Amino acid sequence: MKQGALLNKILMFLFFAAILAYFAGAAWRGLRDPYPTVQAYNYAVDDTVETAGYLIRQEQTIYGSGSIVRLIPAEGEKVHAGATVAYLYADQLSLERSQRLEDLQAETAQLTQAIAAAGESGQEETSRERVMDAMVTLRASVADGNFTRLESQTSAFKSAVYQQAQRYGDAGALSEALTAAQAEMESLRSQTQDVGRVTVVESGVFSGQVDGYEPILTPDGLNDLTPSKLAALEDQAVPVGEESLGKLITDTTWYFACTLSEENARRLTEGGKVTVRFSRDWAGDVDMTVERISAPEEGQMAVILSSHRFLSDVTLLRRQTVELVFEVRQGLRVPTAAVRMEEGQSVVYVQVGVKAEKKPVSVLAQGEDFYLVEPVLSQDAAAKEEKLALRAGDAVIVASEEIWDGKIVA
Repeated sequence: MKQGALLNKILMFLFFAAILAYFAGAAWRGLRDPYPTVQAYNYAVDDTVETAGYLIRQEQTIYGSGSIVRLIPAEGEKVHAGATVAYLYADQLSLERSQRLEDLQAETAQLTQAIAAAGESGQEETSRERVMDAMVTLRASVADGNFTRLESQTSAFKSAVYQQAQRYGDAGALSEALTAAQAEMESLRSQTQDVGRVTVVESGVFSGQVDGYEPILTPDGLNDLTPSKLAALEDQAVPVGEESLGKLITDTTWYFACTLSEENARRLTEGGKVTVRFSRDWAGDVDMTVERISAPEEGQMAVILSSHRFLSDVTLLRRQTVELVFEVRQGLRVPTAAVRMEEGQSVVYVQVGVKAEKKPVSVLAQGEDFYLVEPVLSQDAAAKEEKLALRAGDAVIVASEEIWDGKIVA
């Protein structure tokens, strides 16, 4: 009995050991798939070079003096000839008086509009919707922290409320408010106005930033720029006048001057195009024209590029590090380990059902852990194009195991 019991225990132990070995082997095979796949997908690789340079514009510095200065246009805003670009106040009281007068002018316009709208018929529903729309817009801007249009949105909300009050409230109250506002305006206008204003004689794009390069970097000097002159600008001290309030950009064409190695500069052609990618203080791709390429100087060449677009977006930029995009290659991205060389031809294997299918490819570019490829078909393979061409979404096999066309992999 004792020998039988011991034998049973040994048999049971061997049985459980066999089960554990089976499941362990299955788990190992599951974890170590000899033919894992990765999906091929459309991808683009940019051929770029990084460089630093200067933005050059036709600029006029605007001057004015006062204890308190209030700029009127927004950065990058277009202004017409004769427009007021700044108010100069003698003291804080003058500033407060001027701001109060502007508020009253806006309020009288809103009240006048509300009173005039009272005689219109069939506008009750529109009036309610206007109040709700203005309130929602104003609340959304505050919630997002976007205050760029807060003043105009607040004015629109007040105007809608006034019109609603005129329709359903005390009509006489709005008339009294209008009379009071007009009286206060007359009182303020009769007081001494210690306010000066600065106007411009030309139309252009306004910028509130003056950096001292305005008289140094000008379109008239573009033909004289060399790599050494651009390099000298980095250490050059540029004084800014104390009475400078801003500047007016009077030409829509702006330029970017940079230095490239002779090898990279010769990839450009005067009159041709190149994409300039800004990504620091402003993000955007700008297609620019190659205006001039200087003579070589110790292996470097100065390159002048121009554009008519995005001027209002780049008014604050001067010295910038950018990327010049020479070429954009588009293809299919596959892992490096998926590409094999067979009989002088690059190929990948794709899992189709349970089998592997060979797809000839051409390598366009190489990344850190991937190739950018495109399908390759012989002239006599047009009828089999759907089968032979690698396409986005194909399950590309990544394996070091031996593989061939038609091999069972699943």
